[in-house]
Amino acid sequence: MTNFIWLWRMAWRDSRRSRSRLLLFSAAIVLGIAALVGINGFGANLARSIDEQARELLGTDLVLSSSQPIDSTLRPTLDRLGRTRSREVSFASLVQFPKGQGVRLAQVRAITGGFPFYGTWRTEPESAVAQFRQATGGQRVALVDDALLAQFNAQPGDSIRVGKLTFLIAGRVRETPGQSGFSAAVAPTVFISGEALAGTGLLQRGSRVQYRTYYLFAPGTDVAKTIKPLEKRLDQANIGSDTIAERKQQTGRSFADLTRFLNLVAFVALLLGCVGVASAVSLYVREKIASVAVLRCLGARGSQALLIYLLQVAALGLAGALLGAALGTAVQLLLPRVFAEFLPVAVDIQVSWGAVAQGVLTGVLVAVLFALLPLLSIRRVSPLRTLRASFEEDTTAPDPLRYLVYGLIFVFVTGFAYLQTREVKLALGFAAGLLVALGGLAGVAAGLRWLVRRYFPTSWSYMWRQGLANLYRPNNQTLLLIISIGLGVFLMATLYITQGLLLSRVQVAGGENQPNLVLFDIQPAQRAGVAQLLTQRRLPVIQQVPIVTMRLTELNGNPTVELKKDSTNGRSRGALTREYRVTYRDSLISSEQLAEGKLPYLAADGTPHISMETGFFERLKLKLGDTLTFNVQGAPLTTIVSGTRTVDWTRVQTNFGVVFPSGVLEPAPQFYVLLTHVPDNTVLGSVQRDLVQRFPNVSAIDLGLILKTLDDILSKISFVIRFMAFFSIATGLVVLVSSVIVSRYQRVQESVLLRTLGASRRQMLRITLVEYALLGLLAAATGLVLAVLAGWALAIWVFDIGFTAAPLPLLLLAALTTVLTIVIGLFNSRDVLTRPPLAVLRGEG
Repeated sequence: MTNFIWLWRMAWRDSRRSRSRLLLFSAAIVLGIAALVGINGFGANLARSIDEQARELLGTDLVLSSSQPIDSTLRPTLDRLGRTRSREVSFASLVQFPKGQGVRLAQVRAITGGFPFYGTWRTEPESAVAQFRQATGGQRVALVDDALLAQFNAQPGDSIRVGKLTFLIAGRVRETPGQSGFSAAVAPTVFISGEALAGTGLLQRGSRVQYRTYYLFAPGTDVAKTIKPLEKRLDQANIGSDTIAERKQQTGRSFADLTRFLNLVAFVALLLGCVGVASAVSLYVREKIASVAVLRCLGARGSQALLIYLLQVAALGLAGALLGAALGTAVQLLLPRVFAEFLPVAVDIQVSWGAVAQGVLTGVLVAVLFALLPLLSIRRVSPLRTLRASFEEDTTAPDPLRYLVYGLIFVFVTGFAYLQTREVKLALGFAAGLLVALGGLAGVAAGLRWLVRRYFPTSWSYMWRQGLANLYRPNNQTLLLIISIGLGVFLMATLYITQGLLLSRVQVAGGENQPNLVLFDIQPAQRAGVAQLLTQRRLPVIQQVPIVTMRLTELNGNPTVELKKDSTNGRSRGALTREYRVTYRDSLISSEQLAEGKLPYLAADGTPHISMETGFFERLKLKLGDTLTFNVQGAPLTTIVSGTRTVDWTRVQTNFGVVFPSGVLEPAPQFYVLLTHVPDNTVLGSVQRDLVQRFPNVSAIDLGLILKTLDDILSKISFVIRFMAFFSIATGLVVLVSSVIVSRYQRVQESVLLRTLGASRRQMLRITLVEYALLGLLAAATGLVLAVLAGWALAIWVFDIGFTAAPLPLLLLAALTTVLTIVIGLFNSRDVLTRPPLAVLRGEG
């Protein structure tokens, strides 16, 4: 205890002359801790809000959903569930605003009953919900999403046409229980009454429809226990169920994944700050070598000297972590607004003391770990340093403990990543990727110093030679600035490239042969009429494809109901339970290639041999020759897998996971999809209006609008990630500022020597300009190269598409980074440039 008190007193006394500079060390980790505490606290508040508002997320106690009407043998049993029921039929359809002749694909939800039972629609005016529910007789009233009204400049009181009927718009829907603004932007909704559904003429055989029944139970009812005896019958009837507990768990898991990802981004900012701490401590240690040597002469052990400065760093790390935690607590107030488009619940903000404690502990640990690297040299300072200033071998010799510290840092980073991802592979991938990025930046910095020293341009001008020499002289900032600036550029550029890759997955070209309008739900009797409508407008019919819906019931004679329960077979549960939409043909299309086996064909015994896309084939753990039995809308059909295909899903084609041969499915209930190309929005609008008038059940997907919507969505997502990347960029700037300020004390001596030798202030300014311009440019260029490599890896191994990146924005980012580095470097070096040499020579500086 006495020894610790002595160490603490020595650490306190030794810091007196350097406290203002030491505070810069802790400043580097403040933003990283703020981001961590803010995100962790936001996640805790979100989880609590989801728990408290779980009923509003679902709007009911139980939802049963199916793509087919409930079987008459099962309906009496289901009708006995709950004390109140509400039914919904939902489907995609073109809707029209007669006032402005606007047409768009929307999600139509026809509701019968009092849904939602929990929570309320938020509408303008507020009376719109009551008007919607009380509409009787010939009254036809609709509620319309705000996004849809805004697009066509429509208002409550206007009308909207759904199928054959026209509805009065009673109000705009601002918020629906369980639906975020994000999902509303993807599929804007029109609510109509269930009684009016039949009159729209939109439901026809083969139409893609979702049937839902909402149940309200008596308070205290264990819903999961109530429906458990029915699970097998529901599964056999392909009816899905959703309860409050399941929705709460699903929503909580989804947003837990989001907060974990953002925590990793925040952790990168913290690690970046710790790189700055390590570099600043390294400079600080060089100044303290003489003081340490004196302590050694007075009898202090090397380990005691190390602990003195480690206590200083730990105390300053604690101060930075506390300040960052306070700032992070304030950031929590901002995050609900940043994520507002994505959240299905209103987040009630409270201080999360668990997040604060985790942030403070993490900040102190990483600060100490990274500071240990330069501090280890203190242990080996010899007392001879008080007598021989040139005695340096005691601090430059390799220290085996450094490898132990490197290992501890890697273990800590990997462990933190694992706590966020809960997957060993992802945690190791994160740590390895970060190590590659840092290693690449450090390698570039080391290579630059070696190249400049090895091939120094002695024939260049005086300012250029001095600026280049600053890159490898003692106390140089090359390593620190290239890592801190380069990592920030790497994060921002990778974000931009990734956004571009995601957008490139939807290819809508302007050529005449590239489809940009998809018509679907075309009934066989309407096929000729729709094609004639296009022909009359001189539009090409690029593709006409029949589609049959079915479900997989058996695999090699084993019922899928049983296979779903076996978690050891490795088969995708989604592939076993999904509704398959298949087509029939005997040849490949341009977006397909034969991978293995044969094309679809009909065997002599009448058994259809089908072709499967390689992804479906692998998810079901199939092999060629396996037998699959499908339920084709009530009729069993046994098939054999004869071949596999690779499919380019990014092509605007009617691509399918399963393809049957011709001669099998022609009699089955089916609908057609037709692809065409419209030259402009005027023709597009007229085609959509004709479809609404003549074929109201046929829907049209405007791929140009889909691309724009996707762009809007990705812009919102990228804004969220940019918000987090801001912490990394800001931390890099803090590290840049602090490193320049710390090194200013060494630069004063160099400035005095140059000024004494006759260098003018203008020459000194140019020397500084050359140094920071080279550092900023090289850091930005290295960050861009790493980002391009990361984008290429994502394109090849994650998105499976060709790599593209627009060079102009990346070059602008590099230019802006370089200019910012120069400005900050010159601003913080102004004191060095303006101080008179005589003041320093007299010891007044």
